[in-house]
Amino acid sequence: MINSSATTRNYILTTYLKMEQLTQQLKSGKMEILEVPFPIIGEGQVLVRNYYSVISAGTEGKTVSDARKGYIAKAKSRKKEVKMVIDMIKSEGLKKTYNVVMNKLEAPSPLGYSCAGEIIGVGKNVHDLKVGDKVACGGSGACHAEVVAVNRNLCVKIPDTVDIKEASFTTIAAIAIQGVRQADLRFGENCTVIGLGLVGQLTLQILKAAGIKAIGVDISDFHVQMAKTSGADLALNRSHEGIVQHIIDYTRGYGTDAVIITAGTNSLDPVELAGEIVRKKGSVIIVGAVPTGFSRPNYYKKELDLRMSMSYGPGRYDLDYEEKGIDYPIGYVRFTENRNMQSFIDLLVDNKLNISGLITHSFDLTSAIEAYDLIVEKNEPIVGAVIEYDVERKIEKQVVLYKKEVKNQSSLNIGLIGAGNFAQNAVLPRLKGKVNFLGIATIESNMSRHIADKYSFQYCTDSTESLFRDENIGTVFILTRHDTHAYFITQALEAGKNVYVEKPLAMSFEELELVDKIYKRSGKKLMLGFNRRFSPLTKKMKSYFHDDQKKSIIITVNAGIVPPDHWVHDPKIGGGRIIGEVCHFLDLACFIAGSKVKNIQAYSMDSNPTLNDTVTINLGFENGSIGTINYFSNGNKNIPKERIEVYCDGGVYQLNDFKSLNIYTSKIVKKEKLKSQNKGHDNSFELIVKALGTGSEMPISFEEIYHSSLLALETIRSISENRIIEI
Repeated sequence: MINSSATTRNYILTTYLKMEQLTQQLKSGKMEILEVPFPIIGEGQVLVRNYYSVISAGTEGKTVSDARKGYIAKAKSRKKEVKMVIDMIKSEGLKKTYNVVMNKLEAPSPLGYSCAGEIIGVGKNVHDLKVGDKVACGGSGACHAEVVAVNRNLCVKIPDTVDIKEASFTTIAAIAIQGVRQADLRFGENCTVIGLGLVGQLTLQILKAAGIKAIGVDISDFHVQMAKTSGADLALNRSHEGIVQHIIDYTRGYGTDAVIITAGTNSLDPVELAGEIVRKKGSVIIVGAVPTGFSRPNYYKKELDLRMSMSYGPGRYDLDYEEKGIDYPIGYVRFTENRNMQSFIDLLVDNKLNISGLITHSFDLTSAIEAYDLIVEKNEPIVGAVIEYDVERKIEKQVVLYKKEVKNQSSLNIGLIGAGNFAQNAVLPRLKGKVNFLGIATIESNMSRHIADKYSFQYCTDSTESLFRDENIGTVFILTRHDTHAYFITQALEAGKNVYVEKPLAMSFEELELVDKIYKRSGKKLMLGFNRRFSPLTKKMKSYFHDDQKKSIIITVNAGIVPPDHWVHDPKIGGGRIIGEVCHFLDLACFIAGSKVKNIQAYSMDSNPTLNDTVTINLGFENGSIGTINYFSNGNKNIPKERIEVYCDGGVYQLNDFKSLNIYTSKIVKKEKLKSQNKGHDNSFELIVKALGTGSEMPISFEEIYHSSLLALETIRSISENRIIEI
C-alpha cells in the first residue's frame, strides 16, 4: 500500500471466534467454512441465529456437482450463460469478459435455502416478530450459516410444541405443498408421486394428511422402501414389471387422478410415464427439473392438464412480496409461499407428519462438506440431511483480517459499502495498490469476506455505521442499490468522510436538496461515477472545439430491454432507467456542450410509459447549443450500443461505442480506433485518487454533478407533465 508514511505491517489475527458459513467456489468446486461478518439486516428483515439447516440433496447436489466439473462440462450444463459470454466478448472484448467471468466463478457462493433458529435482531417495519422468537426461514438468505438475514415474508414463527429440527424442513416442505395445491385434489382421490427424494417423500406424507391416496414411484429400492415406511398406499420401483397396469388396476381401472413429478433428471421417462398412468382429464404437475418434450398421444387423447409448480408458491421471485413485504390479499390468493410454509408448521403442530423418519444424516457445520461428498459420489443414499449448529458458541459480528498501521484520517484510507458487479469489475481493480482498503460492509457475508481477502481489507463488518465511526477511514465508496445512495452519502459526509458514489446521486428532488445542503456544510469531497466524459475518445473529440461554440449534439443509446420486474425499474428501489442510466448521458451532453441546460423536454413511448425506458430528451443549453438524447430499449443488440454525434461549425464528429472516432471537417477526414472499448473508468479513477491524495478538487465539480442529477429528475417531470421544463 502506498498511502502511509509509516511502515505498513500486515498480520492475520486469530484470537476471535467469528460467525461461520458454508460456501462453494463455482470455478473449482472448492467448498470451505468461512469466517464471515454477520449479514446486514435490512428493512423488513429479521436476523436469525440458526439451530438447524437442511441440505437439499437434489437442488444443492446438482449445484455442487456442476461446480466440480471442468470448464467444458460446465459450459455444456450452462448453455445460456455461455451465449451471454460470447455476446459480451463481441461487444466488450476478451480481456474484460474474462475478468467479469472469473470474478463470478471465483466468488464463494452460499448454499442452502431452508433453516430454523432464533431471532436475534429485527429490522425496521417488522412488527409481528420479536427477538427470542423461534422461526423457520426460506429463500437464498436462509443459507448454511450460523446467522442469516431473512425477509419477513420468507419466515414463519415456530410454536413451542414443534421440534425446531423438524421445522427446519419448512421451505422444502412448502415446495411439496405447492405441488399438491397445483394438483387441486379432493378428498378420496389418488395421486402418484414420481421421484421419492426428500421433496417426493414430503409430498407423499402431505397427500396422506390431506386424505388423498398416495402412490410412489422411484428408481431406488431404498427410496421406495422409505415411502412404504412413511405410509404410502402403494410404492413401486420404476423397473417393476407391468408398473403401468399395476397402478391402473390399483385405481380401479381409471388411472391415477393426478401425477406430481418431483424427480430431477434429463430423461423424458417421468413425463411419459405420467401420461400413461393418469386418468382422462387428469393432471400432471411438474415440481422437479425434468424435460417436457413428451410424445403427444396420451396427453392429446386424454386431454391432460400439464402444469408447472413454482417453488414455494405465489410470491416467489416477486420483489414486492419478498423484499418489500407486500402480501397478497387472502381473498384473492389463498395460499402464498408464506402461508404454504405456515401450513407445514400447522401439520407439525397436529402431528400429521413423520419428519424424523426422513432424517437419514446429521452433520455439524465443520463436517458438512462430507455431506456433499456423499451426495455427489452417491456412496450411500441420502434423503433428509440436517446441519446442526453449536448455539452455545460465541460468535462475533465483525471479522478482523489484517492489522494495519495507517495514517489517521488519510483520504486514501478507504471504506467500501457494497461489492456487486460494478465494484468488482470497475472500481476495486483500479484502486488496488493506490489506496489503503480498511473496512468493507456488504449485504452478503460471504461476498464481504471474499472481497476483503482478495483486496486485503483490514476488516469486514455487518455495520455501515462501523465504517462511518472508524476514525482512520477518510473516504467512503458507496456502490449499493440506488435507494440507499442519498442516505449513505449524507451519513458519510456528516461523519466527516469524503464520498465516491456510483450514480445516481439521489432519487427525488427532496433527496437531492438534502445531499446539496449537507455537502455544502460538510467541507468534504464528493464524486459521482460519471465516467464517459473521461473516455480518451471523448476528450479527443472535445479537443476539436471549445465551449463557446454552438453545437448540435445527438446521443443515441441502444440500451436494450431490462425485464419489467427488474429492481432497476422499481420506483422505490431503482428509480427507473432515467434516474439510474440516462443521467450518464445528460452529464455527457453537458460536458460536450460546455454548458448547463436551460430547458428540457422529454417524450416517452406510449407502449410502456410506466417504465420510461424508450425516451427522447431535447435539451436547450445556456450557450445556445442544442442536444437530443435518444435512449431506446426497443432496438437490436447487433448494432453498437452508444453513438455520439456532434455537428459544429462545418464539422461532424462521430464517436461509436467509445471504440472509434470519425472526424469530418473541411480540412481533414480522420478516423481513430482503439483496440477495445474505453468508457473512461481508468482515467476517472486515476484522477479521483490523485484528488484524494493531494487534496485537490475532484475531477467533476459538485455543481456539475448536482446539475446533471437535477436534469434526470426534471426529465421524468417533463414526461409526466407533458411540457417543457425551465431549469
